[in-house]
Amino acid sequence: MEIVPFEKQHIDAVLAFEKELRVQEPDTYYWEPDEDYRRALEASFGDAGFQNAVSLLAVDGGKVVGRIDAVILAGRSDPACGSAYLDWICVLKSERHKGTARALLRALRTELKARGVTLLVALMAANDEAQRFYRAVEGASVHDEGIWIDL
Repeated sequence: MEIVPFEKQHIDAVLAFEKELRVQEPDTYYWEPDEDYRRALEASFGDAGFQNAVSLLAVDGGKVVGRIDAVILAGRSDPACGSAYLDWICVLKSERHKGTARALLRALRTELKARGVTLLVALMAANDEAQRFYRAVEGASVHDEGIWIDL
């Protein structure tokens, strides 16, 4: 398995990964990996609004088995952009407990440090598996509860 940056050339493999996620865990994920999603992904690679996005893939035998996405926060409260938000980490259920999520997180931390980020903030999913994973992350501590506000 290798960890690689998510580039435009990986869209087909990412769509296959996303479809498999929904087979293995129905009703867990939001946006369907359909043609609208494909067009949005393709457009994101030419959109300056994604300059602070960091997306990595875990690839095994040419197949995407995991993905991690973060965004470096650009806010005037932290004009050095020293914080990032962990948007998503997911590994195919059939591939879990092989160190894939840890490898993705390790690679993300390395990339963010190289970009001058010193703090990664994440919301922790409520399910037991996610709770165990996040509570075992080296250098992590649980601080606040997250709140989602619909707009």
